[in-house]
Amino acid sequence: MQYFKIRFLLALMLCLPMIALAQDDCTCCTEHHAQFDFWLGEWVVKNDQGQRVGENSISKIEDNCIMLEKWKGAKGTTGTSHNYYDSSDQTWNQLWIDNSGKVLKLKGGLQGDSMVMKGDVIKGGKGDLFYNQISWIPESDGTVLQLWEIFDSKGQLLQTVFKGYYFKRDED
Repeated sequence: MQYFKIRFLLALMLCLPMIALAQDDCTCCTEHHAQFDFWLGEWVVKNDQGQRVGENSISKIEDNCIMLEKWKGAKGTTGTSHNYYDSSDQTWNQLWIDNSGKVLKLKGGLQGDSMVMKGDVIKGGKGDLFYNQISWIPESDGTVLQLWEIFDSKGQLLQTVFKGYYFKRDED
């Protein structure tokens, strides 16, 4: 009988690390990785006048480590972004590339309930310095407001490039 108890305890000790690993095999299933989940879904995007300006599909890939955006504009523009939480510096990051060759690299994080990401300060054609900032603001009715703004290097708003209201596809 003692022999079976020892074998059972030995087998249990060998299995415990595997059980612990099985419970922790989703590296990107943390509360930080879920901060931007309010943007997940199939969306119809409208402007201030209620006109449809595009559709957007936001999903998680690579075991929840990347949020993949697939944009289709009403006038034929398309674009894709990868959004990810970087635990090494505790920031959210976006790499956007569209069918005109525009590339945006943004970094930021949660500010209150909103996700806010900014680009590096860059020099414009006239030598002026500016940066891009995109904010995703979840509304109480389940919609999301996305603002793409350009600021000068001192933080003064220069231009609103895009203001879109996201409606779940089945709710438009």
